[in-house]
Amino acid sequence: MSEEKIFGTVKDVKVGKYMVIDGIPCRVVSIDVSAPGKHGHAKMRITGIGIFNGEKKVFLGNSHANVEIPIINRSTAQIVSVSGNSVQLMDTQTYEVFELPIPDDLEGKPEPGKEADLIEALGKKKIVKVRG
Repeated sequence: MSEEKIFGTVKDVKVGKYMVIDGIPCRVVSIDVSAPGKHGHAKMRITGIGIFNGEKKVFLGNSHANVEIPIINRSTAQIVSVSGNSVQLMDTQTYEVFELPIPDDLEGKPEPGKEADLIEALGKKKIVKVRG
């Protein structure tokens, strides 16, 4: 699993893109900019939703602050088996077999033989969609 991330500045972040807030990779949902003061830089308040846990996070800093931007990898995997609220998957590229929990919004959809779309960032994976 990759734990790659790159660094950028706050002013490069856009709504719909990703950034790391408090060590959690988040999708940016809103950006508020305050006017610069007499001797300072503009302050930015960025609100993000964690891509793995759905938790709301807020970043507050000046427009020249450095931030971490996670490398987001998307892949597909074949569903091998379903057991309770977890599913065993096999990556279609590396043939690696691993187990992930079934997200609440996909409850009942995963079945053996179907394919699942995955998202991976900072060493964590999540099922995004089930196809087939």
